[in-house]
Amino acid sequence: MNTHIEPTATRRKLRVAVVTETYPPEINGVARTVGLMVDALLARGHDVQLIRPRQGSEPDSPANPVLRQRLVAGVPIPVYRDLRMGFVSRRSLQREWGQWRPDLVHVVTEGPLGWVAVATAKRLGIPVSSDFHTNFHSYSRHYGFGVFTRVVARYLRTLHNRADCTLVPTAETKADLETLSFERVLVVGRGVDTRLFNPGHRSEALRAAWGCTDDDTVALHVGRIAPEKNIGLFVEAAQGMRAIDPRVRVVLVGDGPRGASLRARHPEFVFAGMRTGEDLAAHYASADVFLFPSTTETFGNVTLEAMASGLAIVAYDYAAARQHLRHWVSGVLAPLGDTSEFIRMAALFALGRKLRTRLGLEARRAAEAITWDRVFDDLERVLRRTAETARGEVGGATRASIHVET
Repeated sequence: MNTHIEPTATRRKLRVAVVTETYPPEINGVARTVGLMVDALLARGHDVQLIRPRQGSEPDSPANPVLRQRLVAGVPIPVYRDLRMGFVSRRSLQREWGQWRPDLVHVVTEGPLGWVAVATAKRLGIPVSSDFHTNFHSYSRHYGFGVFTRVVARYLRTLHNRADCTLVPTAETKADLETLSFERVLVVGRGVDTRLFNPGHRSEALRAAWGCTDDDTVALHVGRIAPEKNIGLFVEAAQGMRAIDPRVRVVLVGDGPRGASLRARHPEFVFAGMRTGEDLAAHYASADVFLFPSTTETFGNVTLEAMASGLAIVAYDYAAARQHLRHWVSGVLAPLGDTSEFIRMAALFALGRKLRTRLGLEARRAAEAITWDRVFDDLERVLRRTAETARGEVGGATRASIHVET
């Protein structure tokens, strides 16, 4: 990745309004990513306004006094009851941005809040960048709304094409969106905190609590226990491992709409619930095999976290796994959608301790090169050029000419 960042002393501070419907302490990949992004922009001296739905009865004042925060009303999303759609009037945003005018509005999520933010920014002539984090059009079929797939895709395309650019984490997602007629799509990758997610967090006490000795194999799932995560295939692959070695322990971190039914059907599994920080890192590092059967990811942050934790990984050959894993070198990759091959590859790790160790070491080595600093260098450059180009400050440039070199 080739980036050029001007020396800090010569760079003009940006005013960035970040609009998102999920944010820490909510637990999901989008919230973690946008939280890190806001922290990075603040650390680099930029002036950031965060606009998001209020979580519970939290106060208006942010934990970080440097951060400008605007909390708005919200309602739970029907199939994601732990997340909220935000609502704000265009008039109030227009008044606020008339008094504190951002150089750029960065829209993270595509709900009503994001829609109003894009419309208001365009009315005021403020440049807009957007993130594409979630394949909501693909999710529809997992919840019995497959008939609405095209409608959802059209809504997403309309919103993102009003932005000056849309940021995605992989070239694969960029190609997929361009096939759907999304415009001005740019790739800015993701990173991983290798100090937090580290094999050194392995805990024999935690493994003992799971009923495991050091010689036993732990198969891990981290994420939402939901249809779109292909949780049924995870169970089938884990059961295949247990058929080979009954001592294999199956651990799930996270929860979701399938959690209750899965706990009832599989009392032999360990359901660890939601985990964060060093506790989450210990759960990763204390496992042996990471099974990630999802086929709906734009990226899959958990793949990088498992890599950094030194786990042997079984995943489909796409998204983060395709970008960062080498088949039979740092992980094993099944052809996308080939369930029998995914199950077969998982079974190889039921007794293959040496293979697990070798792949886990290589996965960790690969993760050490995937730093957030490089990602945020790219992000900062794209945000700056989007703001300057849309205002006509970059001589001879057009909106489509902004790019990240890879």
